[in-house]
Amino acid sequence: MKIGEYSFSEFKNLVREFHGSPAPGIFLGAVMVKKAKSLLSPDILFDAICESAKCLPDAVQLLTPCTIGNGWLKIFHLGRYALTLYDKYSGEGVRVFVDTEKLDSAPIIKEWFFKLKPKQEQNLEEILNEIMEKGEEILSWQKVKVHLDLVAKKKRSGFAVCPLCKEAYPAADGSICRACQGESPYQELAEAEVSLQTVKIEEAIGKPLVHDLTQIIPGKSKGAVFKKGDVVSVGDLCRLQQMGKKHVYLPLTDEKDFIHEDKVAEEFAKYMAGDGVDVVLPPSEGKVNLVAGRDGLFVVNKEALIAFNQVPYVMCASRQSFSVVRKGGLLAGTRAIPLYLAKKYFLQALSFLQTPIFKVIPLVKKRVGLLITGNEVFYGHIKDKFEPIIQNKVKALGSEVVISLKSPDDTNKIKGAITKILSAGVDIIITTAGLSVDPDDVTRKGLIEAGLENFVYGAPILPGAMTLVGKIGQVKVLGVPACALFFKRTSLDLILPRLLAGLDVSRKDFSYMAEGGLCLNCKECTFPKCYFGK
Repeated sequence: MKIGEYSFSEFKNLVREFHGSPAPGIFLGAVMVKKAKSLLSPDILFDAICESAKCLPDAVQLLTPCTIGNGWLKIFHLGRYALTLYDKYSGEGVRVFVDTEKLDSAPIIKEWFFKLKPKQEQNLEEILNEIMEKGEEILSWQKVKVHLDLVAKKKRSGFAVCPLCKEAYPAADGSICRACQGESPYQELAEAEVSLQTVKIEEAIGKPLVHDLTQIIPGKSKGAVFKKGDVVSVGDLCRLQQMGKKHVYLPLTDEKDFIHEDKVAEEFAKYMAGDGVDVVLPPSEGKVNLVAGRDGLFVVNKEALIAFNQVPYVMCASRQSFSVVRKGGLLAGTRAIPLYLAKKYFLQALSFLQTPIFKVIPLVKKRVGLLITGNEVFYGHIKDKFEPIIQNKVKALGSEVVISLKSPDDTNKIKGAITKILSAGVDIIITTAGLSVDPDDVTRKGLIEAGLENFVYGAPILPGAMTLVGKIGQVKVLGVPACALFFKRTSLDLILPRLLAGLDVSRKDFSYMAEGGLCLNCKECTFPKCYFGK
């Protein structure tokens, strides 16, 4: 029996050279390739998919033009012994697979395929012979159409040089290569920490300490009892023993390749701090904190923060981005992990700090216009309770509601009210209610009639899924759903600070709010000191 253009013995030698041994899986794969090709028109240019990474891809690469290297063979390790050949332009093709309901007709193949007999008891030649004789009988096939995103030929992105390893990689993989993101199969062999000389505390009398020494009293205190540079005296020995210290380090005489933790933290913090962020010096216990230099909205460059923390032996932890902060409030802390950081890691980390990671945007006082919608309120059936809620939240963030109107659930009247609010020279318009799916909820239609554009309706936030954000000209618009009447905290509390800081809110911004966007409606609300919006 010929296998492609090869005789059985020729193919067996070819498999041995390519794969290392004449594995039965490749011979069965060869039968599957032959079957699939017979079901395709001979003039079709095809690509291939293998649903197993074991043996089957080698059969495809030996008997077709499709290889992993040229991108025409794709492997989806689904654990099924199946392959597909498909038109590389339309995605239409045939999938050939081992049909387990047919295996009883090939008992030797069945024993091998399901590992029913130990390998040492199996006869390789008998397995190969039965595959050649009955292999096609145990196969079934079906027409398939491959997902279009696999058919489309993706253009290669540009290349960049990874700032950590200095090797080239596809720029689409991120700010550093995938290996330096943690996917490398290799362990770090280079020495990450300097070897420091230690001496007994009795021998350290008269010598300076090379780092802060911390004492922890459970439930009471944690702090540096001795500071870097303090000279050890006889009177310090008892205190050091109480702290569990028997040895201390001697100063490093040559710091050419290593940098002390205090210097590292100070440099990192200096580059991380952007507008409205202050650095607290000197370092304490090897760490430097960053605090708010003014009231405002704390914003984090998340991609840069993640990339920085992927550098070995350094760290930075911060508050959640888009938190409202007060002057002097703690924002972040950074340090090196070892006492002395290897200079190569120091320089790698600095490469991600070319622009600041943190900034505090001031919440500038805005003129806010408020439109309360709803027939029940406009016609006096119930007392409006929405206005004081909005007034208080706007005032708490340093802005002012300068005009407040009410409108029935009527598209034209909502449009007219919005026009009147715009004429008052407002920076932001907030509307309440009328955003649900009821037929009387026409606030969104009225806003569109009034010129609303570039709007996003619907947010992955609960309470507040029916939220709307957009613009009328340069005026920002925030549509607050009726749930804000009942729930103390809603999407309003997450979005309003961003608008007051002058930021736009896009669909992508909404998508990032999904994680942490579920308010637990605690009996005692502690927002913002809770998980909501985090």
